[in-house]
Amino acid sequence: MYKIVASDLDGTLLTPDHKIAPFTKQVLNQLHHSGKDFIFATGRHHIDVAGMREHLGIPAYMITSNGARVHNSNGDVIYQQDVQPEVIRGIIEMAKADPELKIHIYRNDDWLLNKEDPTLSDFHEEFTYQLFDVDNPPLDGVAKIFFTRDDRSHDKLVEWEDRFNADFGDKANIAFSTPWCLEVMDAKVSKGHALEAVAKEKGYSLQDCIAFGDGMNDVEMLSMAGKGLIMGTAHDKVKLALPENRVIGACHDEAVAHYLADNLLK
Repeated sequence: MYKIVASDLDGTLLTPDHKIAPFTKQVLNQLHHSGKDFIFATGRHHIDVAGMREHLGIPAYMITSNGARVHNSNGDVIYQQDVQPEVIRGIIEMAKADPELKIHIYRNDDWLLNKEDPTLSDFHEEFTYQLFDVDNPPLDGVAKIFFTRDDRSHDKLVEWEDRFNADFGDKANIAFSTPWCLEVMDAKVSKGHALEAVAKEKGYSLQDCIAFGDGMNDVEMLSMAGKGLIMGTAHDKVKLALPENRVIGACHDEAVAHYLADNLLK
């Protein structure tokens, strides 16, 4: 039986309004009291996730920025892998020429953005961004860079995915967290490798882990875990990448919590 449960947040564990629903909170607390470990495994910033962990009320580990940061249950950093300065400089130099792109940076405890975006308050209640100058971007302590567009055009972001991979594919892990959010981490970073590090620290292996996700940034984790479950609302690219993995329900039905209740708590 699995000892560790790892779950993505947006589109997976959280409701469509980006909250932990009461039933999910109840199940995760029961899971903790049954002796199993829960791990947040998300593209979100660790400051943002720490607030959710406090609300949840259990000592969960946090894999954040798609694996670029791992914090233990005490809030200590146990793994950190930053984007290389030349990758940061080169990618932002390319991207700043497109006026439709919003450029985000997660740097240490900060979230930086190149222009105002009031719609982001729908995703983040307390954690918010500061503006930065694209002609003078920070080059140290950067966990990830990510890109969005107001029109949420996946096809336009795919064009940038191809460009970034052509120039930096050997130095960066470039993946979509949602169809409208393109993310750039160091080449050594993935949720799967971060999950492996957490499992080893706890004396387990990846075979002892069950994982849930819906994005291309979840593929490594879903393929490396002992069992990886895909949300029914996941992008077709995820399902095609993992044709042997079981597909479950949707986040608005709290499918992760129901699966755990039916399969790990009985």
